[in-house]
Amino acid sequence: MKTLIVIPARGGSKRIPRKNVRIMCGKPLIAYSIENAKALRETMHLDVDVAVSTDDEELGGIVEKRGVEVIARPAELATDNVTLDPVIFHALNYMEEKKNVRYDTVITMQATSPTLKMITIKNAIEYFEDHDFDTVLSATNKPHLSWGVNEEGEYVKNYEKRLNSQQLPPNFLETGGFLITRRDCVTNEGRIGAKVSIFEIPEDEAVDIDTYSDWVLCENILRRKKIMFRTVGKRSVGMGHVYRCLTLAYKLTGHDVIFAASEDSDIGIEKIKESNFNVIRIKDDAHFEKVLSEEKPDILVNDILDTTAEYMQMATKYAKRVVNFEDVGSGAKYADAVINALYEKGDKLHNEYYGSKYFCIRDEFLEEHPKEFSEKCENVLVIFGGADPSDLTGRLYGICRRLHKTNPDVRFHFLLGFAYPYSDRIVTVEEDNVFIHKDVKRVSAYMGRMDLAITSQGRTVYELASMGVPAIVLAQNEREAMHVFAGIQNGFINLGIGAETDDETVVSTIEWLMSTPNVRKEMRKLQLQKDFSKGHERVIRLILDDSDESIDG
Repeated sequence: MKTLIVIPARGGSKRIPRKNVRIMCGKPLIAYSIENAKALRETMHLDVDVAVSTDDEELGGIVEKRGVEVIARPAELATDNVTLDPVIFHALNYMEEKKNVRYDTVITMQATSPTLKMITIKNAIEYFEDHDFDTVLSATNKPHLSWGVNEEGEYVKNYEKRLNSQQLPPNFLETGGFLITRRDCVTNEGRIGAKVSIFEIPEDEAVDIDTYSDWVLCENILRRKKIMFRTVGKRSVGMGHVYRCLTLAYKLTGHDVIFAASEDSDIGIEKIKESNFNVIRIKDDAHFEKVLSEEKPDILVNDILDTTAEYMQMATKYAKRVVNFEDVGSGAKYADAVINALYEKGDKLHNEYYGSKYFCIRDEFLEEHPKEFSEKCENVLVIFGGADPSDLTGRLYGICRRLHKTNPDVRFHFLLGFAYPYSDRIVTVEEDNVFIHKDVKRVSAYMGRMDLAITSQGRTVYELASMGVPAIVLAQNEREAMHVFAGIQNGFINLGIGAETDDETVVSTIEWLMSTPNVRKEMRKLQLQKDFSKGHERVIRLILDDSDESIDG
């Protein structure tokens, strides 16, 4: 099948002067359609000629440098009121005469659709070839309640019944990205045959640059990166890794975000799906290599604790940039950045970023404000994360019911994570002032009412610090005990690994803090000296490799 691709591109433009030659994300706007056309020829092995019809010498020079035929458009076909039909007809006749051929198919590709992908056009051509259509054109489906104007100038509705958009009939809008038609359908008056079909394209490929806002939108789309988070979320390691990745994913609006998680991360995968992100179950590193080769992410974020040199050497073959969290393994040196917010210092490698300034606090904590300090300790919070692998919750449940006997006016509030496996054993006992709250959606609101907390040594200590809640810390395991933020210097009483701390020590520490408001007040003061408001911005800039001294400083 002999095919002609015509790209019409005038030099003049009223809304955006000289738009077809302007630089968009590093190259002239016209270059995107030319590259798509040439890639089609190479990928599909079609018998294709590509030509640009233009009235502009500068634009013609840009086209010639890219090895594409330039057709000098006559002045009478370059005015504002001329449609594309006679332009394409002129180009078709010119090329057939010059090449001494007769084309079977003519494809019009607009120069003003830079986000349109070659693979989309390829699929449309195959769709055209597989069916008996005269014409196939690109469109998006945008059903809306719309209104028109009748002959009397009155506004009239274009629908019979008001429905939600998903219930409305299809409403296809031409995008102008491409129009594929049989040669016999191309005349001076039109290019559309009797048998017409729509090839629906994604909305982000449908932008036709006509205004400055279209230009800005296209630049944002073209700068979009595909970002893959590899994470883990299960009872043995908790949910902190998943929550951090989700916090960052929410901030990466405009980018293409996808998750990968080990197949035993059932609770983590459930939470990711609940958050409406796509997630791939990973069997092992060999399987993940296959996923990387297929997905081809621009950026890979590993939130899986320590990596090996072998794993990182594999990962860096497929992703242009690799960023790791909490990685003190042999693979850390191969990452473009290692972010260890839970540690205050490391081996001082060139790519490592340590300390609480890189902690990514959830948005809800930026919106809440610490309550006024209370001399009397009336509300105590017990919170040990989403999974609580050491079941410190169960242990504190018994301790708090015991404390009620000597502190009858204190209310103990337990916040159970959605993955806590023993929630059926932990119930509210009002006569003991013990209250159970399950899978709370807005933790900050509860923290904002507390005078004291007992918690583990993960991300929760930063959240408590942001709310100015003095806390007693019991680490879940040895690795968590290495997180040095939860110390007296930042307003915490750290009792070490929970399994190695006896009940009497826990009880006496709680009673001491409840009865010494001056100590709690000083702890609160130390906590509120920390500013977590810029942490996610610093981390996102490291992920995207977009430094900003005003934030990083």
